[in-house]
Amino acid sequence: MNNIRAFISYSWDDDPHKEWVAQLATDLRKDGIVTILDQWHAIPGDQLPAFMEKEIRENEYVLIICTPNYKLKSDHRKGGVGYEGDIMTAEVHTQGNHRKFIPILARGTWKESAPSWLKGKYYVDLSSSEKRDKNYSDLKATILGIRKSAPPVGIPPTSEKPEKRQFLDDEPIKILGVIVDEVTEPIMDGTSGSALYKIPFRLNKEPSYSWKDIFVNTWNRPPRIKPRHRPGIAKVVGAKIILDGTTIEEVRDVHRDTLIICVDVANNKDAEIIEQRMKEKEKHSKRSEDHRRSVEDGAAGLDF
Repeated sequence: MNNIRAFISYSWDDDPHKEWVAQLATDLRKDGIVTILDQWHAIPGDQLPAFMEKEIRENEYVLIICTPNYKLKSDHRKGGVGYEGDIMTAEVHTQGNHRKFIPILARGTWKESAPSWLKGKYYVDLSSSEKRDKNYSDLKATILGIRKSAPPVGIPPTSEKPEKRQFLDDEPIKILGVIVDEVTEPIMDGTSGSALYKIPFRLNKEPSYSWKDIFVNTWNRPPRIKPRHRPGIAKVVGAKIILDGTTIEEVRDVHRDTLIICVDVANNKDAEIIEQRMKEKEKHSKRSEDHRRSVEDGAAGLDF
């Protein structure tokens, strides 16, 4: 399974701040997130505007490290921060992918450090050691797509069939189509695999964590393997399936049928998991009710 990628946008306020950002990137990489940082990935001779634009467009997430100096440069469109701000705001306005851009408070208050275009967004506060210990797990879970989701909403039982319960949110997961604007470009530098690129597919809703896990495992070991199938390239991020390392021609000729099979398998197995959980819940409720009645009957026979 390919790791999720995140690019860090920040201002070079001073050496301690650069070290703080590098440590955050190091921690994220230790947790399985491919974190891109100019200190490591931009070298003398690179075209920095091209580097920044490529990383902002091609990574699943952009982490925006907010400080008073970052706010100043972003709002006044100064330097690299200002250029990155232009790219990010343009992508948000054209593609509506607000959740790709995650603000992180590193210094000062949110009012002092948030660029104008980020005001009102849910941010992660890592501005002190105590807040970092408390909130880093929220950042990591968001990027990895493992935040706790709300349980399904049940319809109250009727008087006719109280044991029957259905879920309001029981629509199966479906692939709606390719997200054309988020398809990346091949590198085409002559190296192995350089003609391949990333293709995202929009889903009708975000699936559960268990669904995502079942889908990826099924993709890696599908019940029917077609020639040229590529295990290891599929991941599910939010309400998107991403095939990282293929072509649109391969999707048409090879992967389309496998995608359909894997979605069906994940829908069926996830439904079985939900049903089993409901049975366990009902069994537990019945056991609790039987115990309560037993206690009531025993207590009724006690005289003091």
